[in-house]
Amino acid sequence: MKTTGTQWVRVLRPDTAARGRLTCFPPGGGSAPFYRELARHIGPGIEVTAVQYPGRQDRLDDPPITDLHLLADRIAADLAGAPARSLFGHSMGATVAYETALRLAAAGQPVRALIVSGRPAPEFVETARLHQASDVALIDDLERLANDPAPVRLLRTEPGLADLVLPAVRADYQAVETYRHRPGPLLTCPVVALVSTQDPTTTVAQAEQWRAVTDGPFSIQTFPGGHFYLDDQPAAVAQEITRHLS
Repeated sequence: MKTTGTQWVRVLRPDTAARGRLTCFPPGGGSAPFYRELARHIGPGIEVTAVQYPGRQDRLDDPPITDLHLLADRIAADLAGAPARSLFGHSMGATVAYETALRLAAAGQPVRALIVSGRPAPEFVETARLHQASDVALIDDLERLANDPAPVRLLRTEPGLADLVLPAVRADYQAVETYRHRPGPLLTCPVVALVSTQDPTTTVAQAEQWRAVTDGPFSIQTFPGGHFYLDDQPAAVAQEITRHLS
């Protein structure tokens, strides 16, 4: 069965004979094509899709969503009824993927696996309030996290580009900074946490705490690099993901 795109989902690598399906959730400020290179390296027989949040690219006219729970509600409703899949999310996308997995499980459609990357476990409370800060402060933080800060610096010199990009970034920061975990049933699927050794946003100990969200198996894998380590080593990250999906 072939997956087709929806309002919320973009197909990055179709596979009509897929034995597994992976849906990826972008980081804050990101869009579905963020995972295009990763999708290219995922093992054969796995169809790869990615979520497209509102307020960016082909959904630029859709108002951004500033509540992470509401965001997960909308995504889970869009995914409901689709073939069983695994979810992968990096940074903000990890929390959105987790909340989406909870909603799918509650609807009787549990995911096969949840793979999270570069994000503390849901009980973590973000104390920063960058979504209330200036555009300059937002750009500073994006530059701090970027592997290559040069493209981010364009936001300082190209006001038209900043006007397109920063509203979605600010909305995503608000969704993350105001998110609070709601206690409820545990997941039953395997959960895998990926974390890099020099990520300024997530320590290995914080990644270990994802163990508490499931009654199923848990494992953790570390990679060298900073917050966007997967940009530098998509093949290695894809290999680890494929191993768990297989």
